[in-house]
Amino acid sequence: MPDTAATSTPARKRYRFREYHVTAVVDPMTLPTFEAVCVTGEDHDCGATSGELHAEGELTRWIAEHCAQTGHDFYHRTTRATLRAEPGAWQ
Repeated sequence: MPDTAATSTPARKRYRFREYHVTAVVDPMTLPTFEAVCVTGEDHDCGATSGELHAEGELTRWIAEHCAQTGHDFYHRTTRATLRAEPGAWQ
């Protein structure tokens, strides 16, 4: 094996990585959050937002009220949940 100090070339190291499976599980101690943004509009989106709500029914109610007031009928919905990673066995 050559002397790396004399040749000024660092010694090469070989790494081997193993894979393992990770399962994402919803944390039952936290509530999911729902949010909607009105995207109705020809030139630009309305942009009205529901804010974060903790029940899907509340979100539907907000959409119904906004639709009744404005006649807008297109929305983007975001659902968030806290997940916990559960590492599995090494492969």
